[in-house]
Amino acid sequence: MTDQERDPWLADTHTVFNQPPALEGYNSYEQDPALSEGVAREGAAWAHDDLTRYGALTGQREIIALGFDANASKPEFHTHDRFGHRIDEVRFHPAYHQLMGMALENGLHSRPWTTPGEGAHVARAAKYYLHSQVEAAHCCPVTMTFAAMPSIRKQPELEAIWGPKVTAEAYDSRNVPDSQKQAVTIGMAMTEKQGGSDVRANSTRAYPTGSGGPGEAYELVGHKWFVSAPMCDAFLVLAHAPGGLSCFLMPRWRPDGTKNPWQIQRLKNKMGNVANASSEAELRGALGWMIGEEGRGVPTIIEMVSMTRFDCMIGSSAGMRQAAAQALHHCRHRSAFGATLQDQPLMQNVLADLSLESEAALTMTLRLARSMDHQDDEHERLLARLLTPVGKYWICKRTANYAYESMECIGGSGVMEDCIMPRLLRESPVNAIWEGSGNVQCLDTLRALQKSPDSLDAFFTEAAQARGADPRFDRFLARLQNDFADTSDVQFRARNLVDRLALTMQASLLLRHAPAAVSDAFCAGRLEGNDGLNIGNLPAGIDARAIIDRSTPVVG
Repeated sequence: MTDQERDPWLADTHTVFNQPPALEGYNSYEQDPALSEGVAREGAAWAHDDLTRYGALTGQREIIALGFDANASKPEFHTHDRFGHRIDEVRFHPAYHQLMGMALENGLHSRPWTTPGEGAHVARAAKYYLHSQVEAAHCCPVTMTFAAMPSIRKQPELEAIWGPKVTAEAYDSRNVPDSQKQAVTIGMAMTEKQGGSDVRANSTRAYPTGSGGPGEAYELVGHKWFVSAPMCDAFLVLAHAPGGLSCFLMPRWRPDGTKNPWQIQRLKNKMGNVANASSEAELRGALGWMIGEEGRGVPTIIEMVSMTRFDCMIGSSAGMRQAAAQALHHCRHRSAFGATLQDQPLMQNVLADLSLESEAALTMTLRLARSMDHQDDEHERLLARLLTPVGKYWICKRTANYAYESMECIGGSGVMEDCIMPRLLRESPVNAIWEGSGNVQCLDTLRALQKSPDSLDAFFTEAAQARGADPRFDRFLARLQNDFADTSDVQFRARNLVDRLALTMQASLLLRHAPAAVSDAFCAGRLEGNDGLNIGNLPAGIDARAIIDRSTPVVG
């Protein structure tokens, strides 16, 4: 008789225990107090019911699965059809199209333009924040379509044709002329090999087909090094016209239904952002229409750039929240050494620190959204001008290490590809680089201070609303104001100054609006007495348990 026959229990080697349930089947809006409180505070309380609905949708198992499916295989590029016709078609996993449809049908690309008003940008930012936690890569064309409208509106005759289709709450993925569609998406193509962020070094040329000038047709000849989401229906492109660098709307198809002669050379082989395609393209006399004044291409497209930078802030804040939610959820259920991980002091330091970083990023992002809703107010306009590059620099740059620290909380399982953490880690550098890397944002901050000196006054006026709430903040604010009085070597010191601008605004907002446990820990861990750069360096005496409880999604 074998041992198994004597005692069947001996064959039972695989009872699963001490593992958390999947973080799914929950409401990602209701389980995020920092988000729901921020939405109400910044003017979008009216959107509560819609955001609650969307939080339930984005927390569904089936919707979460779409994010994994969309990244299961890279997009495929097909140059020609089987008859030899050039088609330049990129084919995506069906889940990508499902997510695109979900985003556009819910107005993530359009609501502030179609229904502007109090809290419009705030509500849209909150919904985008929930949506991009499911899958971030497909949000690239969503963002560009959203951001294109301010530039397109500069040319009324083009807006009349394109505006209704750009803002339509629908999605049409077909590779057909825009004349056959009721809804379109918009991309952008600025970067070239030789220039990178220095778009004025572009070599693409624009030749007028007629009289030339705003709203007129040109043929574009050149090479674009990065064209993200190449299946968009049209692109905003920078090219040198006879009168200087100008902005153009370049569609995939000509008005007569023939293919516009711009050709994808290859898809970029990216480390992350896998579900979305990025490409390199040649413009071989591609037809485009000038938007804005000739020679004023950068000022014309800069509003689109500003909007995409704002979405980088939302997307990185969302990446932080998803990473923190995963880590907090895991540590709430996982036990080691006789206690759950979230009850162990050192892990509490890490989890509380992750929670602080996430709430601070979201809070500053929503405050900027309110500024965008009130651009007729001089203070808000000036504040947005400075806070956009500061926030884009700081939040996006913090996300990569944040994703890794969250992964480490989960341990070995967090490295496995059936966990969302590897995808969050690979996605984390994208927003920091896209639309201007860290140095570009710091230089843009200096440019804002030079061209709009009152923007610094607006910033300090806003931040000073928290003066007197915490002596650590008061000292930090005073030192920063004093250091701005010194203009020597300011470019060399720019990162230090922008770092502290970000921390100052985050601390001010948390002191005014967050629970005392959150604001006290942020001031203690960020403003003084803490030289450690890694997550988990909060000093003793903070209320880690209150911070963790506030941030942890309760599922299962």
